[in-house]
Amino acid sequence: MSSVDKALQTMIDNMPEKTGKSLEEWFELLKGKSFTKHGEYMKFLKGEHGVTHGFANTIAALYKKKPDETTDDLVENQYKGKEHLRPIYESLVKAINKFGDDIELAPKKAYVSVRRKRQFAILQPSTKSRFDIGLNIKEKNPVGKLEAAGSWNSMCTHRIKCASHDDIDSQVIEWIKEAYNAAG
Repeated sequence: MSSVDKALQTMIDNMPEKTGKSLEEWFELLKGKSFTKHGEYMKFLKGEHGVTHGFANTIAALYKKKPDETTDDLVENQYKGKEHLRPIYESLVKAINKFGDDIELAPKKAYVSVRRKRQFAILQPSTKSRFDIGLNIKEKNPVGKLEAAGSWNSMCTHRIKCASHDDIDSQVIEWIKEAYNAAG
């Protein structure tokens, strides 16, 4: 079990004491709600029930995840209609895994979070023609194709836009490695 899995299990175990309800009880409460966005669940849990941000986020994320949806399914679904971008993802994962044995890939609905002790990259097929790499490299000025992330994703400081596998060069891998080293 990874440290992330252990931390999640600890939160779930502590939920009744810290929030007054077990995870299953929160799920029951959310069943009748017609929310579609994560933020709506968060607002309801925090505003109506006084749940702290961390617990509200965990409850909402676990509630929204389909119980039969695997991490492989999440990645597969990201590339429906964008299959030609999948080789970019595969190539990046192969390169990133060479950095060390402490890398965790955490697929979400729209992207894959790449973590060490904390998230250092996001791999995302953003449109039918563009793959984005989000990086966390604080104190680094944007240069060339390493742009400031701006409003694209608040969890990243920089973004690299890729249209094809040819856009993944040694400089891109060096920037990803820099983000990896900073996350240790």
